[in-house]
Amino acid sequence: QVQLVESGGGLVQAGGSLRLSCAASGRTFSRYAMGWFRQAPGKEREFITSINWSGGSVYYADSVKGRFTISRDNAKNTVYLLMNSLKPEDTAVYYCAGGGPEFYSAGYYIGPYDYWGQGTQVTVSS
Repeated sequence: QVQLVESGGGLVQAGGSLRLSCAASGRTFSRYAMGWFRQAPGKEREFITSINWSGGSVYYADSVKGRFTISRDNAKNTVYLLMNSLKPEDTAVYYCAGGGPEFYSAGYYIGPYDYWGQGTQVTVSS
């Protein structure tokens, strides 16, 4: 069983940066792909980025490409999302997710994920 806990959300001005962290419990964290999703009020959950088990391959949705960076530290059981050049439209609850096939090699993995965090609010003011 893996539990995920996000942190690092908050209020930031447009153009600013935040780094989200997703800490995982459980010994098998390093075997799985990890992803970040977000959900804005009144909108569907959006898949924005994923990283393979080793951290060697990543994928970004067009909406965040060039501004967001996903990374992971398997020794610390943590995945990160560095968000630069934030825009008001980035305002959402951000969720990390983990799971899928063990040792999945591709960077793109939209799901299904087995484990989800509780979410962290990111608010970008204009």
